[in-house]
Amino acid sequence: MFPVDRPRRLRASAALRDLVQETRLTVGQLIYPMFIRFGSDHKIPIRSMPGIYQWSIDRALEHLAVVQEMGVRSILLFGIPEHKDAMGREAYDPEGIIQQALRAFNEHFPQLTLIADLCLCEYTDHGHCGVVKDGWIQNDESLELLARTAVQQALAGADIVAPSDMMDGRVAAIRAALDGHGLINTPIMSYAAKYASGFYGPFREAAENTPEFGDRRTYQMNPANRREAIREVDLDIAEGADIVIVKPAMPYLDILSDIKGHVSVPVAAYQVSGEYSMIQAAAGHGWIDAKRVVEESLLSIRRAGADLIITYFAPQYGQWRQQGM
Repeated sequence: MFPVDRPRRLRASAALRDLVQETRLTVGQLIYPMFIRFGSDHKIPIRSMPGIYQWSIDRALEHLAVVQEMGVRSILLFGIPEHKDAMGREAYDPEGIIQQALRAFNEHFPQLTLIADLCLCEYTDHGHCGVVKDGWIQNDESLELLARTAVQQALAGADIVAPSDMMDGRVAAIRAALDGHGLINTPIMSYAAKYASGFYGPFREAAENTPEFGDRRTYQMNPANRREAIREVDLDIAEGADIVIVKPAMPYLDILSDIKGHVSVPVAAYQVSGEYSMIQAAAGHGWIDAKRVVEESLLSIRRAGADLIITYFAPQYGQWRQQGM
């Protein structure tokens, strides 16, 4: 006897498929990362990330006008400083590049949500995410500098600060510093489950933060570990994180699903530079359909549990949606 259930009945037309679609993706759920550097009239292409650039503030303002028209409402900012030193001083300088950018972007685009990536690696001459002594990244000594950076970013107009360093206890230190300066309404979006991943390769060129020695495995997570992600997320939430991030996204969909089922705060996932560049490279050779693969990849991240997705495809996806895909 032929089965009563015929799942194909609900796939017969585009209207039916849309009616019963389980996972929805909107441009408003996407966060667009941008790289901001000192100087003027800079739009410097990143060789390993086609379509992505380092922007000076003046050119970034022009770009943001276009990005906003595509429906993107949230921006994640990374800074490339004018000078680097062992202590990453330009990260917490009131006139540091991200602080200047935040003031300019808020003036021209007050409706955008501006998220400041909070780390020292772009600002240190050794390229690590904290203070280095005797070849070791110091945890507790780094917390004060991260907290100072958070305060300066919030004072400059960051709607959200996003610590990405993976030092133990940094969310508590940042929350205490923000609250101590009366910045009680500034949320913390913590890179809670950030893995020591090979998928970050192109980002090193974009942010100019390749470590001078060693790697980041003593503070970023082991890709082999699953349960540890829950521990990290629990610690960050207990310390005051308002949103938690899983990074990378697609190679860690199991982690993303675990965390979404475990916590009650919003969960973000970062579709990182390597994920972006692989899709762009394959599409550039005509091996895949870029529109289909980008949408499918973003839907898979949403399906696994991400409430928000950080992706370099945000403006392009917004444009495709306006064009009806």
